[in-house]
Amino acid sequence: MRIISHWIDGHSVLIRGELLEVLDPATGNAVAKVALADAVTVKQAVDSAAAAFPAWRDLPSSRRAQSLYAFRDLIRDHQDELAELITREHGKTLDDARGEVTRGLDSVELACGVPGLLKGETSEQSGRNIDTISTLHPLGVVLGVTPFNFPVMIPVMMASIAIACGNTFILKPSEQDPSAAVRIAELAKEAGLPDGVFNVVHGGQETVEALIDDPEVAAVSFVGSTPVAHSIYRRAAAAGKRVQAFGGAKNHLVVMPDASIEATADAISSAGFGAAGQRCMAISVAVAVGGVGDELVEALKRRAEGVLVGPGYDATSEIGPVVSAVAQQRIRGIIVDAKASGADVVVDRSTEQVQGYEGGFFIGPTLVDHVDAKDNIYRTEVFGPVVSVVRVDTLDDALKLIHDHEYGNGASIFTNSGGAARKFQREVSAGMVGINVPIPVPVAPYAVAGWKNSVFGDTGLNNAAWKFFTQPKYITSRWDETVSGIDFGFRPN
Repeated sequence: MRIISHWIDGHSVLIRGELLEVLDPATGNAVAKVALADAVTVKQAVDSAAAAFPAWRDLPSSRRAQSLYAFRDLIRDHQDELAELITREHGKTLDDARGEVTRGLDSVELACGVPGLLKGETSEQSGRNIDTISTLHPLGVVLGVTPFNFPVMIPVMMASIAIACGNTFILKPSEQDPSAAVRIAELAKEAGLPDGVFNVVHGGQETVEALIDDPEVAAVSFVGSTPVAHSIYRRAAAAGKRVQAFGGAKNHLVVMPDASIEATADAISSAGFGAAGQRCMAISVAVAVGGVGDELVEALKRRAEGVLVGPGYDATSEIGPVVSAVAQQRIRGIIVDAKASGADVVVDRSTEQVQGYEGGFFIGPTLVDHVDAKDNIYRTEVFGPVVSVVRVDTLDDALKLIHDHEYGNGASIFTNSGGAARKFQREVSAGMVGINVPIPVPVAPYAVAGWKNSVFGDTGLNNAAWKFFTQPKYITSRWDETVSGIDFGFRPN
């Protein structure tokens, strides 16, 4: 069976430690084994990144940009190959996987602008014959810990900015779908990145903790669940590391009475059921305002019943499986609990099987109406193709509902009222907001960042990451030989 090894110092390394099976979620069968790093492997990766840092830091930003342009072109040239790796180990459809790679390319293109984006500031004559300037400096070795649901987009989003800033990067991808990470590292080497600038280390919690604890690692960027995000944030902060940790979500889409029901139902279905609901920006709650609930639920019901479920590499499939048997059973348990709590499960395709793929981890689109804010299905992040409908009387009620939830990643409103849209975008408690847009992830020149328990740390990804992956230096200088004399006061320049 194929062994997925670590990528350190520009090549695959000797396998050390335990081997873990990597499964095809559509069949449940093992397609590879991934090596889990031991302490020796972790140290090898950190030492390689630390050794490569001085030369990469001192390279002119325009030279770093040249390698990133080549990296972008290689990712584009290998888009189909990367999509197939995603689909084989994650399960999402090939079309969805290609879209993920395209989103990753947007981040690399942003990073290619480093000569113009990584600029400091200058104030001449900030004092008598004194100038003050600020410059931005890389941190050193930085760590990215990325989730299973975007095995290309999130690693590339982190690595491209980190590397453009002059840092060296260690990627710890999800052990559930690790092949794409290694292929990205191979393409980075082909693009001209020196050995040690981009490294990949596989493993679980112990590996992550060993990487965080290493004194050479200066910063940690994480995307995953909220409990793990909080744990990583605390551990890294306690060690004096710079850290940003992005956690879970419960994204609401508010449906106003004046919204087009058919268009809104299309949007909710796409954003709620797409990728089998395994997106941190998936719409999992539809908030029906006023008397729109019955019509909305009927429209969602028709769509949920018609979605074609199957293996992601089948062109006829509209959604694939969830990533694992554990995820499948957890989602099914949440739906059973919702029934017991009194919610109305309008469409339940959670236990259906796909003919010929009975061992796969499939969950069909499921629609749950009359969900209460106290219900577990509302409070928890389901991370599956399940849409809950909550009914409220007014927009203010909807805003309070969103405000009271612990998560604040994204929220959307569908309406034809400019007044309602403006009130929503001003008052909603979420970091990414959509107006008639169901998945409001901003383009790369803006930031990806949530609020509340969806993020720990005060910086985002993409264009907000320039500040995270650099540290400022402020220089005050005077070239004036006429200045003399002792002054024991602390005075302005």
